[in-house]
Amino acid sequence: MNLRDEILKEHSKAQCDKIIKWVGASQKRFDELFELFIKDEYRVVQRAGWPLSYCAIAHPVFIKKNFATLISNLKKENLPSAVKRNTVRLLQHIAIPEKYQGQLMEICFNYVASPTETVAVKAFSLTILGNLATTYPEIIQEIKILIEDQMEHQTAAFKSRAKQLLKNFSKK
Repeated sequence: MNLRDEILKEHSKAQCDKIIKWVGASQKRFDELFELFIKDEYRVVQRAGWPLSYCAIAHPVFIKKNFATLISNLKKENLPSAVKRNTVRLLQHIAIPEKYQGQLMEICFNYVASPTETVAVKAFSLTILGNLATTYPEIIQEIKILIEDQMEHQTAAFKSRAKQLLKNFSKK
């Protein structure tokens, strides 16, 4: 399979599933997909993100050797929404190596606080922050303040995620 051609062929759930199936349990194929996600032109990057996120969720070990690149990519200016969304989607489901936790925390706080960020990126970032709060309970108060600040101006999806997170915090 020419992965790049398949990615460009169409942007659909069926095509996403086909790529996920092709990657399967192969680190080599995952790395090929990851390379396209990080370095190719906009359309390829945008479309590669969807199957990449599901492959990484299914096989978290695949992303380990690419973690530094993934976090570095999130720090780029003018990063397309699809890249941010698919990256934070996968990061909410995997264990974050300790050496990247601080950087990721800062990125996620900035995403949630941004008035221009998409709701999906904000919601996934909230989940990541909630996950990191189990290791760093001192950030809970900052997360609560951020949620309160955002709540009035957000969509139902954000509010639902935020309320669930606040409920989880109150149990601790």
